[in-house]
Amino acid sequence: MSSTTATPSAGLPEKPTPKPRRHRGLTIIGATLLIAGLGLLGFYLWDAYLNPVMDTKAAQQQVDEVKKGWAAGRTPAPTIPDNAVGLLRIPEFGSDFEVAVMTGTSPYALSVGVGWFESTAAPGQVGNFAVAGHRGASGPFVPLLDLKPGARIIVETRDATYIYALTSSAADLTVDKKETWVVNPVPERPGAEPAGPKQPTERLITLVTCRNFFHSPERSVAFGELIETIRK
Repeated sequence: MSSTTATPSAGLPEKPTPKPRRHRGLTIIGATLLIAGLGLLGFYLWDAYLNPVMDTKAAQQQVDEVKKGWAAGRTPAPTIPDNAVGLLRIPEFGSDFEVAVMTGTSPYALSVGVGWFESTAAPGQVGNFAVAGHRGASGPFVPLLDLKPGARIIVETRDATYIYALTSSAADLTVDKKETWVVNPVPERPGAEPAGPKQPTERLITLVTCRNFFHSPERSVAFGELIETIRK
């Protein structure tokens, strides 16, 4: 009696060996992380380079309105929120850099110029004249962290032009947005001696912007002092 060997049925493919489920899980996790990473990168690129944080057309209109008002003998009221009260120039940003100084730091004010913290001193006055500006795609303070001590900040009002020189770099000071001491009349870190508020004796300027191009809870801050006043 001859023996026979069982062979696979002709025409029927062999069943593939199932892959371990662990490998499949790692693949899903990797794909999820890749998608999340691409999403974060896309958000960063949009917020840093495409998000129109400043309406450039409206910003130029604010500059033009300030100059027209001065030519007509009008002095803008600094107590009206979102009112353009002056012009700010930074020569190192280019000969054509010029933005309006707006009363207050509302979203509108920061979308058409730089915002003047209303509780701080007026331009050229004793105390701390503090302003904030966006970075992002079209913000006026995009290159602020590149400025070095000695850089000139020019603020013009109807009556005078005030020239400040930076005494510090915004790249060297980062604070949480809740740290309001930077806009005090005498900006000193809490705990400085003697304790308590001081009476200002100098004419200072403070420039505030986001630490990063996109929305950030941190602020970069530069300080300066008045070095020249040119009366009109």
